Amino acid sequence: MKEIRDGVKSNKISSSEPLVLDIEDFKGDFSFDALFGNLVNELLPAFQEEDADTLEGNGNINGNDALSNGRSTQAQSSPLFPEVDSLLSMFKSSCSQLVELQTQIDGKLYNLKKDVAAQDSKHRKTLGELEKGVDGLFDSFARLDSRISSVGQTAAKIGDHLQSADSQRETASQTMELIKYLMEFNSSPGDLMELSPLFSDDSRVAEAASIAQKLRSFAEEDVGRQGVTMQGNATASRGLEVAVGNLQEYCNELENRLLSRFDAASQKRELSTMAECAKILSQFNRGTSAMQHYVGLRPMFDVEVMNADSRLVLGDQDSLPSPSNVARALSSLYKEITDTVRKEAATIMAVFPSPNDVMSILVQRVMEDRVPKLLEKLLVKPSLVHPPPMGEGGLLLCLRMLAVSYEKTQELAKDLRSVGCGDLDIEGLTESLFIDHKDMYIEYEQASLRQLYKAKMEELLSESQLSGESTGSIGRSKGASISSSHQQISVTVVTEFARWNEEAISRCTLFSPQPASLAANVKTVFTCLLDQVSQYTTEGLERARDGLTEAAALRERFVLGTSVSRRVAAAAASAAEATAAAGESSFRSFMVAVQRCGSSVAIVQQYFANSISRLLLPVDGAHAASCEEMGTAMSSAEGAAYKGLQQCIETVMAEVERLLSAEQKATDYKSPDDGVVPDHRPTNACIRVVAYLSRVLEAAFTALEGLNKQAFLTELGNRLHKGLSNHWQKYTFNPSGGLRLKRDITEYGDFVRSFNAPTVDEKFESLSILANVFIVAPESLSSLFEGTPSILKDAQRFIQLREDYKSEKLAAKLSSLWPSS
Repeated sequence: MKEIRDGVKSNKISSSEPLVLDIEDFKGDFSFDALFGNLVNELLPAFQEEDADTLEGNGNINGNDALSNGRSTQAQSSPLFPEVDSLLSMFKSSCSQLVELQTQIDGKLYNLKKDVAAQDSKHRKTLGELEKGVDGLFDSFARLDSRISSVGQTAAKIGDHLQSADSQRETASQTMELIKYLMEFNSSPGDLMELSPLFSDDSRVAEAASIAQKLRSFAEEDVGRQGVTMQGNATASRGLEVAVGNLQEYCNELENRLLSRFDAASQKRELSTMAECAKILSQFNRGTSAMQHYVGLRPMFDVEVMNADSRLVLGDQDSLPSPSNVARALSSLYKEITDTVRKEAATIMAVFPSPNDVMSILVQRVMEDRVPKLLEKLLVKPSLVHPPPMGEGGLLLCLRMLAVSYEKTQELAKDLRSVGCGDLDIEGLTESLFIDHKDMYIEYEQASLRQLYKAKMEELLSESQLSGESTGSIGRSKGASISSSHQQISVTVVTEFARWNEEAISRCTLFSPQPASLAANVKTVFTCLLDQVSQYTTEGLERARDGLTEAAALRERFVLGTSVSRRVAAAAASAAEATAAAGESSFRSFMVAVQRCGSSVAIVQQYFANSISRLLLPVDGAHAASCEEMGTAMSSAEGAAYKGLQQCIETVMAEVERLLSAEQKATDYKSPDDGVVPDHRPTNACIRVVAYLSRVLEAAFTALEGLNKQAFLTELGNRLHKGLSNHWQKYTFNPSGGLRLKRDITEYGDFVRSFNAPTVDEKFESLSILANVFIVAPESLSSLFEGTPSILKDAQRFIQLREDYKSEKLAAKLSSLWPSS
């Protein structure tokens, strides 16, 4: 390319020189544009300069003007491309040279193809020859590998034969040596003096022990085999029996010697000697005697140590043991035992070839010797027929001690398991320690709850009697309370029942890990709570009812006839006031009992929901059965409450009737000053009755809730309506008295409206309507009850109480209008 460029540059001087193109110009990064530019640009320098000046001078002229100016200039002067001939000549020369170059290249390509074909043929021939050589080489390798394999198998067989022969030779040599030793032991019974030095050399004790065990095993096997053969071989059998006896005696003597050496090394803490002896002793019954011997000599199993355990846990024998103190003492003792076992484990790991077996024996000894002896003194199985008195802790103390011991012993078992106890089932071993106590556990729990309940009732009775002696006579003398000495229901006591039960349930959870057995025990224990609360609340309600009954009896005593002296009547009235006060006090006491009974039931229900329900759910039907049982248990208390509430209504109505009888005057409703400005105030009897009801029913509003409250007030309202209706039948009414009656009815109606009993409100509204029969004129009576036919019958009875009933001949006038039904 450089030569071409030089040639092109020379053409600038003389365009007649030929253009030479070389094949090298087309190698590498060839660019036709660059080649063409180099050829053309050097032949057109004047055009390039002129064209540049023209473009600069006519920069503001558009393209069409430039083209027209160019054409005019060409027409006036020389042609636009003066070098066109040179370019054409150069292009023709270039084309000729390119054709020639193409011909040269095609020739070279042809020659190269021929050379490549020849080389390829030669290469293929060479490859074929190489493949044949490689195949032959592979065949040779295969034959060599087969030969090597054959030789290896033969060598392996020879090695096996040699090894077998060597083993047989070794076995034969050992057998001969063993026979020699066996003959020594078979010489005479009890004669161990003529044995080889091997059996008396302390430095070869391990070898002697191994050989003695082999001889013993062989002799015992032979004796056993010979024992079932013919009688003719009895001599041989007796000979081996001599050897067996001597070998047994020697093994025992050797074992004792090793154990003595082991004990001496143990006292000096020479672990290497101990390990050597333990390894040799492992050949005797797999080392069981050595393991047991080691464990048996541990100081932790000394009698003095175990007696100290009892003193630590039980403390002073003259005082009752406290479960909390016992728990702390057991934790301390069991921690000491665990630490001791951990230290022994380090020694055992360093000494014995089978440390897990030794740990199993050690832990088993702890759980079968040291712990049981402590539990034997700690846990006393009481009699259910004659349980220990509460002054000595009762059954509850025994159960608490059992729970503490069981829990702490389980923790000990877990700690020992973490230290290591081999294949020992320490959990099962722990359970076996308490199996006798757990078999009858639930019976003891029931008996304990009954004992606690009985003791609590005796305590409350004693307190009630003391309180009654100090205040009962005074209270009765003033008429304040007939039942002042009666024991009232206490929510605190019921809470204590629940606390006992909750503690018992925690023990059930501890002793009964399986869901089914746990649910059964929990149900049994919860039933005890239901029985206790049911009995306690029922008896409390019955005692409260006794006060109401006594008040009713007193009322009957002071019922007087009509023909009595004024002095007797005054005394009776005073006694009646005292009786009324006693009745009111009894009413309040019963309402308090009902309220506390409801609170007690709520405590039981809350306790069931929070603590019992989740424990019963895993067993089908257990939860529903307990709910049903809870309802059944409370039914007796509900019955007592129902009867007592009926008595409360009787007490209230009796006092209402007494107040009406004592305070109501005939002139209240038949004033001699009829026609004068009427008195719009309620009668004194009405004021006293409403005041009494407001005062006494305050306790009912506080004590009763929900449907119970609604039912009680509705019944009381109906009885009050009936009592007032019957009371007013005793009096005669004039118009002003009718207005006074209507004012009383309004007062009563306003009060009973606080009952929230629609039926009662309707009855008192009807009474207010009926009171109008005393106010209207006789001729207006027929139209008074139009639209209210339901009260016609009551209206007839009230009309008969009008002052003018006979004088106005109202019976005859109304009979035609209101025919009798």
